[in-house]
Amino acid sequence: MLPRALQPENFKAYPPEARTLVLAHMEVIRQLPITFLPSLLREVIEYDFKFPREREAIDKELSTIAALSPSKANEWFEPFQAISISPKLENLDWINSPAQFIEQQSAYLWSTHQLDAFRKAATDYGNRLQSAFPLQPLPIRRLGIAIIGQGVSTYDDPLFRNLRAHGTYFTQIKPQNGLNLLLAAAATRADAHPAPFGHWYVDGAAAAEHSPLLTSVSYQAMQPMRAALLKDIQSEIKRPGMGPEELRTYLARLNPSDLGAGGGGNAVLERFKLKILTEGSGTQIFATAFAQWTTREALRRAEPLTLLVRFAPRQRQRPMNEMLSNAGGDTEIDPVGSLVDADMGAYYHWINQQRLPGFDQSVFLVWFEGHNQALVIAPTLPRGTQSSSALDLGQLLTLALS
Repeated sequence: MLPRALQPENFKAYPPEARTLVLAHMEVIRQLPITFLPSLLREVIEYDFKFPREREAIDKELSTIAALSPSKANEWFEPFQAISISPKLENLDWINSPAQFIEQQSAYLWSTHQLDAFRKAATDYGNRLQSAFPLQPLPIRRLGIAIIGQGVSTYDDPLFRNLRAHGTYFTQIKPQNGLNLLLAAAATRADAHPAPFGHWYVDGAAAAEHSPLLTSVSYQAMQPMRAALLKDIQSEIKRPGMGPEELRTYLARLNPSDLGAGGGGNAVLERFKLKILTEGSGTQIFATAFAQWTTREALRRAEPLTLLVRFAPRQRQRPMNEMLSNAGGDTEIDPVGSLVDADMGAYYHWINQQRLPGFDQSVFLVWFEGHNQALVIAPTLPRGTQSSSALDLGQLLTLALS
């Protein structure tokens, strides 16, 4: 089927809000090239489970396309029209399975030497779309906090090496009550500037006591989902013909209810948790991977004003089949190895935060939990310097945000 033949009943399987959105823009959607439309539908079909920032982006994209003059529409989409696909691809169910269509389209474009042309068309489209959206000022500076090294009593190697050139390294921080001070600061921001999914607390173990104003995701709280998924994976990989690609497709089709979740919880957050486990590498079995990937995805998708992540010790490396099945019972943890992982995870946290609007005014703080080492990156603090100021974590954060 080609887009021009689309009818409202073709979208009857879409979730309610996604279907309403499509029907409101049906005339525009019919005019889009088949080489482009599935990429848009991949986002639209998940509209009911998107964060507010993602919904806003989809709404703006559809409105912008609808407002294009015929000449502008041709300028934007002619490069996609020039790309050919096979009849087999046209006959796929790209309406209800756009992600699977895109995977097969990518393989076809590569085999027909059209991938570079498609990449250029997509890049040009993205640039045009971005230029059509004027950036709105943030109500407050974006704040990222990473707490690393839980359970490590001593560590002599230098920390924050990738970040030191960008901020101020503090060597005499008072660690007492540090976690509570940082959580309280995050809660204060959430109270002063409320926004749906605007302030997050991610924990690689059990979440500490925190304000209900914070969106909270923790490794321990998701243990039932993780166990159900690992059991499911073990069962699926034993099936004949089940390879990596087939398993990936299977995981992409799971719903929270398939893993015993979603009953009475926030549907958007439950779907987010599911994707953390089904799309992240190692998030099901390594606490550090879980914390790092959850942070990345929360920043990328929700664009929160505040995100505090606390890394926790992960299990030691074992044979993969043993970890997937949890054979051997209790697992041995690796605090020092986890600190090394988390140190790099904090660096990734800062990089991902810098990709968001307002990056030049954002603030980032990383603290070696229970110790006197911390580093702050802020527009008001010097870069590549060291300070011996004796501050607690609350005072340090106040300084960073001043």
